[in-house]
Amino acid sequence: MTTIDAHGLSVDVPKGWDGAITKFDGTSANTEFAGPHNKGLTLPVLHLANFALPPRRGDYGSGAVEIMRRGGLLICLLEFDPVEAKSSLFAGKPIPRQLRQRDFSPDAMQRTLKGMSGTQFFGAEAGRALCLYVVLGSHARRAVLVPEVNKVLATLEVA
Repeated sequence: MTTIDAHGLSVDVPKGWDGAITKFDGTSANTEFAGPHNKGLTLPVLHLANFALPPRRGDYGSGAVEIMRRGGLLICLLEFDPVEAKSSLFAGKPIPRQLRQRDFSPDAMQRTLKGMSGTQFFGAEAGRALCLYVVLGSHARRAVLVPEVNKVLATLEVA
């Protein structure tokens, strides 16, 4: 297991997984996929997957979800403007470290992809506004896949 640690985020990456913590600065290879979530700020985005992440991917995993297989898992953690941490969307709730099967739905995907499901949570930790977005390569296999996600989330630290 390897730990990645950057920009106040830390997480253990299991053997066979791929992970990165990056900041979109408008000049990276991800320019094509960069989302508008950061309002022009340079904020970190964490991506973890149990498959090789493509070098070009969007904040919410576009470019990666299209290559996922049935056993695929993708975890995205995005930071928003710190002033949002006190807003009703984020305040008073940390990012969960344990998800349930019922948290996942095909309707929660950023873009519907056959057989897949996702979930999304907003919260604040250490004065930071965060969004957790997780995609399962197979909604039907969520009983097996969700515990794997939880093992990784249990190691997530936000400073």
